[in-house]
Amino acid sequence: MNKKLYVGGLSYDTTEEELKSYFGGAGTVVSASIIMDRNTNRSRGFGFVEMSSEEEANKAIEMFNDKEFGGRNLSVNIAKPKTEGDRPRRSFGGGGNRMGGFRGGRREY
Repeated sequence: MNKKLYVGGLSYDTTEEELKSYFGGAGTVVSASIIMDRNTNRSRGFGFVEMSSEEEANKAIEMFNDKEFGGRNLSVNIAKPKTEGDRPRRSFGGGGNRMGGFRGGRREY
């Protein structure tokens, strides 16, 4: 039932159209997306390709995993479903042991 592939090792210049065309050699590509950095709007070097069937997805893994594309070797695997715990945690806390950070009060010396 897994038809979605993770594609790592993409050149930062690769377009979604090039990715879709390349994976079309293994069958019908339903969608292709490259993950972009929010701050720089540049490719993060990986993306996802959804094939029309599980057989085509497996064929794409066989054909393209560890093969050169755009000057770099690709890593192609079945994409793992995103879980809620996958989001990075951010820390907004200040320093500890009286060496900095916001403490909300007056500092007495």
